[in-house]
Amino acid sequence: MSGAARIPAIVLGGTGYVSGELLRLLAPHPHFVIAGILSDSQPGEPVAKSFRHLAPALGELCFQSQAGIESLVASLPRAAIFGAAPHGVSAALIDALLARAAAAGTDAHVVDISADFRYASAAAYEAVYKHPHGAPARIREFTCAVPEQLARAPTRHVAHPGCFSTATLLASVPLLALDLVTPSLFVAGVTGSTGSGRKPVEGTHHPQRHSDFYSYNALAHRHTPEIAACAAAASGVHADFAFVPHSGPFARGIHVTIQATLKAPGGRTAPDTAALLAALTDYYRDAPFVSVSAEAPHVKDIAASNYARLSATTNGRSVAVTCVVDNLNKGAAGGAVQWMNRLFDLPETAGLTAPAAGWT
Repeated sequence: MSGAARIPAIVLGGTGYVSGELLRLLAPHPHFVIAGILSDSQPGEPVAKSFRHLAPALGELCFQSQAGIESLVASLPRAAIFGAAPHGVSAALIDALLARAAAAGTDAHVVDISADFRYASAAAYEAVYKHPHGAPARIREFTCAVPEQLARAPTRHVAHPGCFSTATLLASVPLLALDLVTPSLFVAGVTGSTGSGRKPVEGTHHPQRHSDFYSYNALAHRHTPEIAACAAAASGVHADFAFVPHSGPFARGIHVTIQATLKAPGGRTAPDTAALLAALTDYYRDAPFVSVSAEAPHVKDIAASNYARLSATTNGRSVAVTCVVDNLNKGAAGGAVQWMNRLFDLPETAGLTAPAAGWT
């Protein structure tokens, strides 16, 4: 694809960490070119002022208002729109942009990273987030899944699952789809401080978080219904997830451990660890960003990359599967770019093959 044919990319979400990660991935992308980034609070301000580490790649790019972004979308023949606005804000914003795109004849695809289009109905969303959905008529235009568990989206637009959900689904869906475990799973997840966003709060303030480790929202985290719904859609099995999230003393990464009970063999031989690893490897044989190994994965193995690593073991009664992903990349911006590559029929790996940073 020539430079003139590169697809304009628009980022909604202003100065958040996920927006910054999207810009980092899009700046060198071979098929997308950054056309605009929305920040209603800072229109006209240089984007590099908020993301100093990206200054060499962003040049004179400035934030635009919603009205400016709507006009931009209407002026383009096609657009890749990445939603990184907060939940509760994203739906109405995307609805307005898609209406403007439709009126102008713009061929637009959206990948939303917020929670607004992850549920199959407005009622399901409202039960979790306790406020009305911003664009209920648009929900049917979105599919929510991790790319590795849906060969092709049946809708024009995609909702990317959250970072905890991404890691949990990568680890649990094969167990359910292959009928290896009873449908009751315990999930222990650990997230880095960037998962809480850019605005400093007690949970992410470095003196509070450094050298500490604690759980929060045990068995009541808002991602649990999302995990269950996405797992059922991907595996065909309705399972119960008991999810206990933890706050880790690092900036980037998600580490998840899934534990479940092996199903009674019923004439089959219960898989040993080698057979379990082989089953996971086969399940992800066509997934370029997922690898399975007997070695326990480390967060540093994948930090700042779009890769996921899994491992598993069994004692003949229980199964434990561990998964690590980068929360800002594979769990958000990188997964969104991966989906957008697919929506525009580009190579799935385009712009995403850089390895982990290693010493983050």
